[in-house]
Amino acid sequence: MGTLRAAAILGGFFTLTLPLMPVQSALLRVSPQGARRFPNWYHRQVCRLLGVRLHIEGEIASDRPVLVVANHTSWLDIPVLSAVAPLSFVAKKDVARWPFVSTLAKLQRTVFVDRERRSAVGETTNEMTARLAQGDAVVLFAEGTSSDGNRVLPFKTSLFAAAKPPARAGAHANAQAGPDIVVQTLSLVYTRLHGVPINRAARPIVGWYGDMEMQSHAWALLKAGPLDVTIRIGEPIPLETFADRKDLARRSEDEIRRNVVQILRSYPRDAEIVVTRPESGFVAASASGGHSVFR
Repeated sequence: MGTLRAAAILGGFFTLTLPLMPVQSALLRVSPQGARRFPNWYHRQVCRLLGVRLHIEGEIASDRPVLVVANHTSWLDIPVLSAVAPLSFVAKKDVARWPFVSTLAKLQRTVFVDRERRSAVGETTNEMTARLAQGDAVVLFAEGTSSDGNRVLPFKTSLFAAAKPPARAGAHANAQAGPDIVVQTLSLVYTRLHGVPINRAARPIVGWYGDMEMQSHAWALLKAGPLDVTIRIGEPIPLETFADRKDLARRSEDEIRRNVVQILRSYPRDAEIVVTRPESGFVAASASGGHSVFR
């Protein structure tokens, strides 16, 4: 039954996607606004096809440029987050060489980062600045890789260099992009499979990390069944209020850790969570009432 489900979804995906790729390609040439919004509609259809139910708390600001700082669990994050709002992503340059996936990424105006070259940070800064100046919402996966979904990995402050350059360069960059750039955190947790809560042992069904092979993982996930995902979006904070990239990374990481712990443990949103950043790969989080949660 699972194989039939996966085959039907895969067939539906290509039936939906292949005819729409030329549409997005044309929009990129003639309608920047349309090219920004069309992938949002498309990915909502993809999520329906996959059986992914979105539970969204908050919203991405639509009246100003937004840097969205998010945690990262799976390849599935891309259609899920793209279904939330018109977004583009920052991805490692390797993705630009993946067959078919690279074409979809380029059609969605992905910003590619070459992490092997320090000089590439300046190029990425210029591209992100240009996107923000156009009013885009750009997603940065701040862990630099995907996790197993049971924890949030330490944020890499170097990834924020393009978003929050040093003060001398930053003044010029921010002037180009405008004074209204805001930062919003986005915390994403896959919570249920077939309506049943996903426990720690089952979370790798969704999480794609380490040396997992993408095709086999995707096939297994398509066979597994419908999913529920909770997406919690933070309040917009002006980019200029952060002292530097380390401050931006630290405050975003703490907020996302608190949210992920609350969602994983089904704590209410107003539960007081005190998160200690990880040492040697562990994160200690305590909630009111004396609980200790180790991610």
